[in-house]
Amino acid sequence: MSTEDFISIRVNGVPISVTRGTSVAAAVYAAGVTRFRRSVTGEPRAPLCGMGICFECRVKIDGRDQTKSCQILCADGMDIRTDE
Repeated sequence: MSTEDFISIRVNGVPISVTRGTSVAAAVYAAGVTRFRRSVTGEPRAPLCGMGICFECRVKIDGRDQTKSCQILCADGMDIRTDE
C-alpha cells in the first residue's frame, strides 16, 4: 500500500490514519473507542448490526449529530465524536 491509500481523520480529537474505504464505525474501533453513545438510561452502546438497522452506532460526524457510523465511509479530515 502506498501513502495515497491512507487518509487522516480525528476521533474524539485524536488524529488517526485509516485506509481509504474504511467505515466510520471501523475507524472508531481502530482508535480504541468501544462505547459510541449512551442510551437514554445511560447504558453504553456500540454497533450491533453493522448495516444501519439498529441505530446503536450513532456518532457526530463533522458537527452532524446522530449519524449512523456503519453507513458512512471516512473522508480525509473528517472529525468524528462519540458520547464518551
